[in-house]
Amino acid sequence: MTVKKSGLGRGLSALLESASTDITNTKTAETAVAGGVSTILISQIETNPFQPRTDFEAQALLDLSNSIKEQGIIQPVTVRKMGYDKYQLISGERRFRASQMAGLTAIPAYIRIANDQAMLEMALVENIQRENLNAIEVGLSYKRLIDECNLTQEELSKRVGKERSTITNYMRLLKLPAQIQAAIRDGKITMGHARALLSLESEEKQLGIFNRIAGENLSVRDVETLSRNIHSYKNKLGKNNNQPNTAETLKLAEELKNHFKAKVGVKMDKSGKGKITIPFKSADDLQRILNIIEI
Repeated sequence: MTVKKSGLGRGLSALLESASTDITNTKTAETAVAGGVSTILISQIETNPFQPRTDFEAQALLDLSNSIKEQGIIQPVTVRKMGYDKYQLISGERRFRASQMAGLTAIPAYIRIANDQAMLEMALVENIQRENLNAIEVGLSYKRLIDECNLTQEELSKRVGKERSTITNYMRLLKLPAQIQAAIRDGKITMGHARALLSLESEEKQLGIFNRIAGENLSVRDVETLSRNIHSYKNKLGKNNNQPNTAETLKLAEELKNHFKAKVGVKMDKSGKGKITIPFKSADDLQRILNIIEI
């Protein structure tokens, strides 16, 4: 936030932090001072445009709203001053929304002074610490801290108290196809499934196995095995150098059989030419096989 200098010779921050000159004080001027906790009207608070969290589960919000009706707000939200009787959320949007649902007209809040970048960093770091952020939101928050707050991964590691490898793993999720990211966000697959899919070099292969996860109720270990097998097929075919090897061919056929859940035939002549046959039992079975080979 850019602030024009006034002729008073004092910084805006110094003015706002003074109870006697605070231009954003409400009628309870002695309490609504930056750095303290005040009860302020919900109507005077706008949501945080830098909020990294995009999904708020309806039932969880309702439960929190009911708790607030009974117990009140235990932990104040954090806001920054924007002008006369105007505040903006830095953190605590779940509490803010639940308070609105509970019918509250005012809530307790920590009042801070922050520019846009400092506000973004505070909001992101505060939200990353929460256990109920999904893995995609965490990855996006890490990326925004690096891109928009000009932090290195080492600096970010210190700010959030996480190993660099953890940060890298979350950010790698953002390289997955949008369909898979949405499934992670919605809890349809786990981060373990996603990390196994990341070992595949192409989007087509990732989506091919992803489409099998729900339909076949694949575990993380199943996905890891399938991913390894794809690499194994590629490596073995590359090592054959067009030379037939009965033992290797039979072993490959067995692995393909396990992969496709069908009796796969592999034939190769002395020149290295051959064919792979995959029988199917029905139109649905054919579609299942086509999904696996990404056609």
